[in-house]
Amino acid sequence: MARSMARPWLLAAVLAAALPALSLGARAEAGPPEPVLRALAQARLPVDALAYAALPLTRRGGAVGFRAAQSVQPGSTMKLVTSIVALDALGPNHRGFTELLSAAPREGDVLAGDLVLRGGGEPELGVPQLWALLLELREAGVREIRGDVLIDRTRYAPARTDIGLPPFDDAPEFPYNVIPDALNLGGSLLPLQLQATAEGVTARSVPALDGLVVDARAMALTDARCADWDDHWQPATVTRDGATTTIALRGAFPRGCTVRAQLQLLDRDELAERLLRTLWRGLGGTWQGRVRAAAAPPGAAVLARRQGRPWGELLRHLNKASDNAWTRVLFAELGATAPDALAPASLPTAERADRVLRAWLQRQGIDDRALVSDNGSGLSRRERVSARLLAEVLRAAWRSPHRHDLLATLPTVGVDGTMRLRLRDSPAAGWARLKTGTLRNVVALAGVLRDAEGHEWAVAMLINDEGAARGRPVLDTLVDHWARTAPGAAPLPRVGPLGEGP
Repeated sequence: MARSMARPWLLAAVLAAALPALSLGARAEAGPPEPVLRALAQARLPVDALAYAALPLTRRGGAVGFRAAQSVQPGSTMKLVTSIVALDALGPNHRGFTELLSAAPREGDVLAGDLVLRGGGEPELGVPQLWALLLELREAGVREIRGDVLIDRTRYAPARTDIGLPPFDDAPEFPYNVIPDALNLGGSLLPLQLQATAEGVTARSVPALDGLVVDARAMALTDARCADWDDHWQPATVTRDGATTTIALRGAFPRGCTVRAQLQLLDRDELAERLLRTLWRGLGGTWQGRVRAAAAPPGAAVLARRQGRPWGELLRHLNKASDNAWTRVLFAELGATAPDALAPASLPTAERADRVLRAWLQRQGIDDRALVSDNGSGLSRRERVSARLLAEVLRAAWRSPHRHDLLATLPTVGVDGTMRLRLRDSPAAGWARLKTGTLRNVVALAGVLRDAEGHEWAVAMLINDEGAARGRPVLDTLVDHWARTAPGAAPLPRVGPLGEGP
């Protein structure tokens, strides 16, 4: 009864919402397919919460769209724009780097001045990589650092966009909320091991860092699953007493569990200092100075250097795991490497990256009016795209020599990444490659799928609504419908005793 009453309202909303789509240069559907209408009604979502576009890649004509020109929040499907532009603008072999430099003289095994740790947009600079850099310095004969260690993040401007920025949500300590910089040491995260014992919860940093105490005595034990260890997490408190910092953990932790976690609990300069001090001492070195944020002085020579993996490889993790911090680094790399003629060096790095995006769209003949870029990851209340723009960007990527570099990075439906548990019984499973997007008020999918006739399509579908979390089945229904038929096509007849035909 409720479904039949809701349908006339839905169809009226469809007709009203479809009108703006008629100027897209693609055939606008009269409304979403019937299975999608039913899914919207079941999810208690209005039809005008949905927007989608589908562009044929391996056949002529047949493009469809519904509210496709509407500028909406993309969630993490924004990562597709950043990834695709980066593959063309930077190339799949673009690499980040990290360097140790100094302008100080050497006096035997003493570096008689400051050491510089300079970040070059390498997202995988973890504890092992930093240890290897310091080992290279020790192997070069340096035992004592007599000055300070300068952290040079000046590849991006401003060097630290996290300072003074309000938290995105109420969980700023978790990895997805990290706002990286050009150094991005350890992802600015403190590695912890939490363990439930008969007496309570114990915690320690891994490795144990000089002058850092992690106190979990206030944490209670709960009967939750180990996989849900963070459900009862409460913000930690950090206190400093001279050279000692104490992190007091709060909340509850599951009984019988041991978890390795990485959390944003220390200011990144303090984290860098404690990591450097601990690792350098472990290598037999001495250092009595401190960490300071500063650019490398003129004439500083490179003492040790490492290159990161090519971004063509890193994109696989970035998109399949939907890594916000890595995407922010890649977006910043677009700005840091932009030619001055396109984006003057005096501009903030994010603004320079935005100009790179728009210049690329212009070269592809794609209207950029629906685009609002912020950090390139979609973890933003400001970023906007349209379904049409996303689909056109994907179509341009399909025609690019880097097509296969991109497709290998996208989650495969029913197989891996953020799509591994979805649509396993659909013809899309194993074939469609779709990037997910999720915010409090957004769910989205965008990528490439194959229809029932074997033709490939660039597709983008987005729901913006306060009840968007209920909308995943709607998007899955649309993907499944297109995989069983084709965008814009009528459903294939059912064959068998319950369908039509022999």
